[in-house]
Amino acid sequence: MANKRTVAFHTLGCKLNFSETSSISRLLEEEGFEKRRFDEAADIYVINTCSVTDNADKECRHLVRRIQRQAPEGLVVVMGCYAQLKPREIAGIPGVNLVLGAAEKFNIAQHIRELTSGDSGKICSCDIEEVTGFHATYSGNDRTRSFLKVQDGCDYNCSFCTIPMARGKSRSDAIDNVVHTVKQLGEKGIKEVVLTGVNLGDFGKGADGNNTRERFIDLIKTLDNTESIDRYRISSIEPNLLTAEIIEFVANSRKFMPHFHIPLQSGSNKILGLMRRRYKRELYAERVSLIRKFIPHCSIGVDVIVGFPGETDKDFMETVDFLHSLDVSYLHVFTYSERDNTHALSIKPVTPIAIRNERNKILRNLSFRKSQDFSRRHMGQTRKVLFEISKRNGMMEGYTDNYIKVTTPRREEWVNRVIDWRL
Repeated sequence: MANKRTVAFHTLGCKLNFSETSSISRLLEEEGFEKRRFDEAADIYVINTCSVTDNADKECRHLVRRIQRQAPEGLVVVMGCYAQLKPREIAGIPGVNLVLGAAEKFNIAQHIRELTSGDSGKICSCDIEEVTGFHATYSGNDRTRSFLKVQDGCDYNCSFCTIPMARGKSRSDAIDNVVHTVKQLGEKGIKEVVLTGVNLGDFGKGADGNNTRERFIDLIKTLDNTESIDRYRISSIEPNLLTAEIIEFVANSRKFMPHFHIPLQSGSNKILGLMRRRYKRELYAERVSLIRKFIPHCSIGVDVIVGFPGETDKDFMETVDFLHSLDVSYLHVFTYSERDNTHALSIKPVTPIAIRNERNKILRNLSFRKSQDFSRRHMGQTRKVLFEISKRNGMMEGYTDNYIKVTTPRREEWVNRVIDWRL
């Protein structure tokens, strides 16, 4: 019998990408490919790209050069958001053999079989309007937690964002299919499932983009009554789609953890308008207040972008003061970076890079203080922690229901178990 062809993967970007890489990896293993680590010699290297930050673009080029040094005969396949947005640019990188757009990444097995070492910069892509259908994916490398994609694409048109151009229109899985996948994950020993999507709260559009009668609240109510999984988390959800009904449900849920991650992007209504966001800061404050009313111990994460075009010192200080006033637990701070074909490129004046970086530092310091304060408030409490194996020698770590990280000396019998833990 001929030796199996070997394949290695590297993922850039969000949890959704990790979920898709994991599923594509399993798909190729079922087709007879043997998986290798990315730092090992392999016949084929697959890079799943992101387009959200400049670094992701640069890192793609860096990875291709690294493969050429490590395995000069290896074939390089690039897929993901950057591959859909700029296929010709990627195809022009020396060493890239195949570029797969959004519609073709799940047909990767067929494309790889047709690929030969003589192929260079071959593109299999289409216009994003032609990308339809929904592919359910989940991450499976960690036996404790899995990121499950239940929604893809976005119908919003935020002025800084390329995701609708990279992933297409909003579309979702059916609730019955999600339940079936969740049962499979439970059989694999997974204890916690994180529901992910591009615009998760927009759940309920079918694979053809038309509205079904299913809503996000229906999905989480159904999962709460499915016995397979102990814990669920909701990944990032837009404030205008995080309804009082969802918040009240999570407050009384058996299985959904007291943890929300809600993008804010700016605390200035002027900047929110320029960003084409679908809410004002008053609605955001109202949502945080409602969460605190129903779930006082809830962890609340916030996404913020600094240095957006037109953001003056006054606008930035509005964001700082607003975040100071909010009872939130941590921030994810992003420095604005220009993206081709976005409306934000036409907004003036451009914020200098040095000022963007300085503002990033200020908000990261605020995030540290918010995080410390949130943890301190729960000291002395007993909370449920799901432990996983840590990569650090002799230690293990886990998260409380409300997302406080706990690190402790390793005890094998605690791995993948929920333990009552006094903080």
